[in-house]
Amino acid sequence: QVHVVESGETLVQAGGSLKLSCTASGTNLPIETLGWYRQAPGKEREFVADITKGAEFIGYKDSVKGRFTISLDDAENTGYLQMDNLKIEDTGAYYCFLFINRTYWGQGTQVTVSL
Repeated sequence: QVHVVESGETLVQAGGSLKLSCTASGTNLPIETLGWYRQAPGKEREFVADITKGAEFIGYKDSVKGRFTISLDDAENTGYLQMDNLKIEDTGAYYCFLFINRTYWGQGTQVTVSL
């Protein structure tokens, strides 16, 4: 049974940085794709970034390009989302997903960017 374990800091001032991590536990199978979606209060969940095994393909939401960096440690089956120059509008619940034969979702991490 695959479990998605998320962690990371949750509160930062505008212009600051946070790093989220996402690990697949309970399996030795490699992560094929990993990424994050986020959801702000009153808004729909939106794609943020994703990455495939070996970093063959990487994608970002336009508004985070140049500020967010996604990476995948294949050996540790762990993905990271480094978020720099955070803005108020980056506030929301961030949900990690990963694909190992099927899609698994994490429980979500609340990220709050304050003035």
